[in-house]
Amino acid sequence: MELRDTDRALVQAATAVAKLRCRSSHHTGASAARTADGRVFSGVNLHHDSGDTCAELVVIGTAATQGVTELETIVSVADRGRTVVGPCDRCRPVLSAYFPALRVIVGEPNDLRVLPIADLPG
Repeated sequence: MELRDTDRALVQAATAVAKLRCRSSHHTGASAARTADGRVFSGVNLHHDSGDTCAELVVIGTAATQGVTELETIVSVADRGRTVVGPCDRCRPVLSAYFPALRVIVGEPNDLRVLPIADLPG
């Protein structure tokens, strides 16, 4: 799939959240997701001794609080926004079940690409 200007803007949104909010060991990554009508939702992960919650799941919950039931595209960044990362083994099936047509931005910063959630490795 082709990387759109709106996809690049979504990476920038997730990166901005990571740089601003991921300043401790409690929050080390951020996600941003876009709806088909262009609304963007973001969130950060939560690290805790009782268990972790990934930023992708926080984004789903954040979007749901606004009545959103469909996300079109998602991206996650780590290391204060320096690295784009794909959904982990726990998040991938959740994202796939909730949003089977979801587009996921992955790759190296200089070689980003978009894959359907169903085509992600793992």
